[in-house]
Amino acid sequence: MKVRNIRWMHCLILVVALVAGFTADDAYATNGDNLISIGPISRAMGGVGIAAPQDAISAVFSNPAAMCFGLYCPGSEFNFAGTIFMPKAEAKIQLGPIAGKASSDSDLFAIPAIGISSPISQNLRFGIAAYGVSGLGVDYRDEFDLDPGAPGNQAVYTNLQIMKFAPSLSYLVNPNFSVGGALHINYGALDLGDGTSSDFSFGAELGAIYKTGPLSFGAVYITPQKISHDNVANFDAAFGDPTMDNLDLESPQTLGFGIAYEPIQNVLLIEADVKWLNWGDADGYDDFGWDDQWVFNIGAQYKPTPKLALRVGYNYGENPVSTHSWDDRNGPVSVQGKNVPATQYEILRIAGFPAIVEHHVTAGIGYQLTKAVSLDFAYMHAFENTVKETGTVCFNATCSMSGPGSVEATLYEDSVEFGITWRF
Repeated sequence: MKVRNIRWMHCLILVVALVAGFTADDAYATNGDNLISIGPISRAMGGVGIAAPQDAISAVFSNPAAMCFGLYCPGSEFNFAGTIFMPKAEAKIQLGPIAGKASSDSDLFAIPAIGISSPISQNLRFGIAAYGVSGLGVDYRDEFDLDPGAPGNQAVYTNLQIMKFAPSLSYLVNPNFSVGGALHINYGALDLGDGTSSDFSFGAELGAIYKTGPLSFGAVYITPQKISHDNVANFDAAFGDPTMDNLDLESPQTLGFGIAYEPIQNVLLIEADVKWLNWGDADGYDDFGWDDQWVFNIGAQYKPTPKLALRVGYNYGENPVSTHSWDDRNGPVSVQGKNVPATQYEILRIAGFPAIVEHHVTAGIGYQLTKAVSLDFAYMHAFENTVKETGTVCFNATCSMSGPGSVEATLYEDSVEFGITWRF
C-alpha cells in the first residue's frame, strides 16, 4: 500500500505541474459552449459515459460514481489526453448597403486533459481530473471591410475558455450500486477585444450508478457555476459612458441519465445518454438569448481481441442560440443592466458566440500495448450549421435614416484526440 500511495502522489504532482504550465488557446465548443466529452474513449463513442465510463478521466467528467466500476478496479489509473480542435467559423454581416463576409482566424486549438483514480479503501475511491471543458472563440478583427462609420462596425473578437479541476469521491454501497460526487473548481477567462478578464468559481457534481447483469443505469446532476468577468467590455460606449463593464457567465445546471448494455462481457458495449442543460436560466447566456438544450448521445465499443477496441458514436445537441428580428428604432437592449445598441448586440451574440452545431459523428480505436499501458485515438466531425437573422439598422442618432440589416453565422468542426492510460 505504501508503494501505491507513493505512485499516486507522484501522479498527482504531475497533474498539477502539467496543468499549471499549460498555455494553450481556448477550447471551442460543441454542445453549447461545452465539449461533448473528455478523453478519447468517451469522445469516440459520441460523448457517452453516464452509465459506463471506460476510463478514469471520463468517469470524473461524466459521473464520478462510475469510478467504483472501472476496468482499473481495484487498482489505480492515470490518463493523459490531448485534443487538436479545428473549428471553421464564418460570418456575414449586412448593414444597409454595406456588407461583409469573413472566415474566423481562430481555427486551431490544443486542449489538455489529465485524470487519476485510486482506491482509499475497498469501497471508497478518490479521483481528480483537470481539463479544458468549454469555450468559444472567433477572430474577425482584420477581416470585415465595412464602413468605419456604420453602426455595429466593431471588431468582432471573442475568446472564452474554462479550465476545470475536479477532485472526486465514489463509494460502493453494495456490489451493484455506487454513489459519487465531485467538487468543481473552475478557472475562466474572457476576452472581448479589450483585454482578458479572469476569475474562479465553484460547483458540485453528484452521481449514482446501478448495475444489474449486463445493464447499467446512471444519473448525474451538476450545479450552476458562475464566473464574474470584471471590466471586460464597454457595452454602452455608444451612449457616452466611458467606463468598462462587467459580465457574469454561468455554466448551466445540468441533469443527465444514461443506460448501458453489455451483451457480451468485455467484448461489446452499447450506451446511450440524454442530458438537459439549463442555458435559459444561466446568467449571461440568458442575456444573449440562449435556450435550454437537450443533448442525446449513443455509442458502441467492440473488442474483436482483448487488446483491440473499435468505437463509434453519434451526438445530437440542439442549437441553443435563438434567432429573432431586431429594430434599432425600438431602442437598446439591456445586458445585465447595461444598454447595448441592438445591432451591436446581435452581431456579438450571433457572429461572436456561434455555438450552433448540432450533429456530430465520432469514431476511434484503442490498443493495449502492455498489461499496464494502452493508447487511444478518436476523431469527431460536427456537421455544418448556419443561423441567420434580420433586422432594421439606424444610420444616425435620431434613427431618421434606417435600412435593412442581417447577421449570419456558419460553423463546422473537426477534432482529433489521443490518450495514454497507465494502470498500476
